[in-house]
Amino acid sequence: MAKKKQLPKKSTRFVNEDPWRVFRIMSEFVEGFDELSHLGPAVTVFGSARTKPRDKFYKATVDLSRRLAENNYAVITGGGPGIMEAANKGAAEGGGKSVGLNIKLPFEQCGNPYANIAVDFHYFFSRKVCLAKYSTAFVYMPGGFGTMDEFFEILTLVQTRKVPRFPLICFGRSYWSGLLKWANGTLKRGKYISPEDTDLVTITDSPAKAMKIINDFHAKTGDQTTPPSAFA
Repeated sequence: MAKKKQLPKKSTRFVNEDPWRVFRIMSEFVEGFDELSHLGPAVTVFGSARTKPRDKFYKATVDLSRRLAENNYAVITGGGPGIMEAANKGAAEGGGKSVGLNIKLPFEQCGNPYANIAVDFHYFFSRKVCLAKYSTAFVYMPGGFGTMDEFFEILTLVQTRKVPRFPLICFGRSYWSGLLKWANGTLKRGKYISPEDTDLVTITDSPAKAMKIINDFHAKTGDQTTPPSAFA
């Protein structure tokens, strides 16, 4: 009697390979968009995860974020410690929407307790889209490679007019002035950027001035700037 032919066992590799990752990526976008789509006017604050509560930039971030909440802006951060914690803390103290989009990392990053709207991400790129998609102003406190990455990414979108000319506020002259000096000298002199491109960025040391820039922008544009076309 002939043996019954054995069918090959179904491979379980699929769940660990790229086709399966597409569904995981999609789920992160769906959850993020669903949570953030009803925020209303929002401002994203970027900065170092390593900044301590005693640091002057931590204190300035709490101050600015409290002002943002009191002016009815949701505050969005990467959800972690340092500057992100300070921004979420200020927003919560101001009675506003305090959003933390946390990234799962093997070190350094864990969610802070001040976000009253929290979403966890596995992929940096889906998190980065959500950090940008629902905001119409961006504040950059001093930070490391991640802050630089986020700064140049949004600056490029504004420069290339993929999104409207949202306020890009670099907080801390002592930290940011060297970068802008290099851009004005090396990049402009070499004609790698247009002469007016560095005018897209404002540097300040004042939470009050940053708040005024954001309020003036929204008073001028109303709701005509949302959502950003690059993420529609």
